[in-house]
Amino acid sequence: MLENQKLVAFAPVTNADRARAFYRDILHLNLVHEDGFALVFDVQGIMLRVTLVRDLKPQPFTVLGWQVSDAAAIAQELAAGGVAFERFPGIDQDEHALWHAPGGAVIGWFKDPDGNILSISQHP
Repeated sequence: MLENQKLVAFAPVTNADRARAFYRDILHLNLVHEDGFALVFDVQGIMLRVTLVRDLKPQPFTVLGWQVSDAAAIAQELAAGGVAFERFPGIDQDEHALWHAPGGAVIGWFKDPDGNILSISQHP
């Protein structure tokens, strides 16, 4: 039923100005609409609604991620723009804070201004 329908992704935030500065200006996402409810980005044809909420308790897991072709290059570019990658105890991460998973994936995690955990991942 939904297999042929377009996915819409959501990320909750509490401040539109901070979210715009991060998602548009740092991550370079294409902002296509903004109203009092959400900032709407077009991400390769997928709608990302960065939804404004009054209260937010960030979850301890990834809520949004991007599949990339070169995780190290993207991590370096994001870090140059001020993004701090997370380091987790017990996970062996390289100099860019990327984890090289046993199956060959390379994954890095970072947070948006509201503390949502986002990721980049490169898959074999």
